[in-house]
Amino acid sequence: MADTLKTPPKFTTLGCRLNAYETEAMKAMSQEAGLDNAVIVNTCAVTAEAVRKARQEIRRLRRENPDANIIVTGCAAQTEPETFARMDEVTRVIGNTEKMQPETWHDIARGPDFIGDTEKVQVDDIMSVTETAGHLIDGFGTRSRAYVQVQNGCDHRCTFCIIPYGRGNSRSVPAGVVVDQIKRLVDKGFNEVVLTGVDLTSWGADLPMTPRLGDLVMRILRLVPDLRRLRISSIDSIEADDALMLAIATEHRLMPHLHLSLQHGDDLILKRMARRHLRDDAIAFCEEARRLRPDMTFGADIIAGFPTETDAHFENSLKLVTDCDLTWLHVFPYSKREGTPAAKIPNQVNGNVIKDRAARLRAAGDAQVAKHLAAQMGKTHHILMENPHMGRTEQFTEVHFDTPQTEGAIVTAPISGIRNGQLLA
Repeated sequence: MADTLKTPPKFTTLGCRLNAYETEAMKAMSQEAGLDNAVIVNTCAVTAEAVRKARQEIRRLRRENPDANIIVTGCAAQTEPETFARMDEVTRVIGNTEKMQPETWHDIARGPDFIGDTEKVQVDDIMSVTETAGHLIDGFGTRSRAYVQVQNGCDHRCTFCIIPYGRGNSRSVPAGVVVDQIKRLVDKGFNEVVLTGVDLTSWGADLPMTPRLGDLVMRILRLVPDLRRLRISSIDSIEADDALMLAIATEHRLMPHLHLSLQHGDDLILKRMARRHLRDDAIAFCEEARRLRPDMTFGADIIAGFPTETDAHFENSLKLVTDCDLTWLHVFPYSKREGTPAAKIPNQVNGNVIKDRAARLRAAGDAQVAKHLAAQMGKTHHILMENPHMGRTEQFTEVHFDTPQTEGAIVTAPISGIRNGQLLA
């Protein structure tokens, strides 16, 4: 009778798709462990604002769940464990490695007084982690699309970025594990799989024979012939290998949409960021990818207001939006992160200037989206339905249907109009 009265744990996910993927794995592990009466917050550390929002969310969750154990994990918990340990609302802080270990959840689930015999902070050195497990989950979000983690961590040290200290060094899931998982997902009815990671194009560098991301993509498409659509999340264009470019050119099941980690459009700022590409490299990649696949669209991360950024530097970033013909922009106002080299640069940009530049970048992005939508008029697309009335094209553009469609199906339809930033079919 007692088991029927248990309250399943609640999860709140902040930040990236990888966090969302890992939340699903934690749900499965906590359920297996029998965890009861707990709220788990999976945090993000990409900006100082993300950490502030995490603290705000924790306080809200405590008000709504006064008797629950609140467990904080994720990148902010990894990089700033004491920040959260000092919060009265928090019961335990666990690191990014610990959250993916079944024994952690069994330990937590041992009873309502679990905190009495365990340290409040359970966060080990993320840099000592050498493997990333391929967590077998059934996908998340909708029945139409599944996300598969193939890589974690990052070996690069961009001067603005705290994420390597939250995720550790780069490590890859072996190709065989990835292929087996995708086969299982396809058998469960998923028509689209998205490969995800922290630094996806570094996949394979730590594996025997050092395969590249393009090798993994080609292997998946060869060994899982029933997979209808394969999509790649954010990549570093300077690391795009020959096999990946071949896949872009020849594999119609690889979706023509790439999200690029560009960050800036000025060479001097790129060097101060410790990026490994220059402006012309980004433009050349976009031109080549679009030559190989004319229907290719690009998203991109761009930072506004990096320390020492002048008006001229910023104008180069703004111009990059059209020079690369970017469509989907993720604009980040620069956020000073203690512990990163950029935080020590003396010439920080005024906050109001950063806000204005970010707004101008977003406006440029809105104009690019409008141009892209207009160009789809009259074209026929293969649309993966995320719910009965909304699906996405191969380029990840939202399409609205007035007539309900089957969720998870791929519907072929002509584009008849545009409304509220969506295509109509």
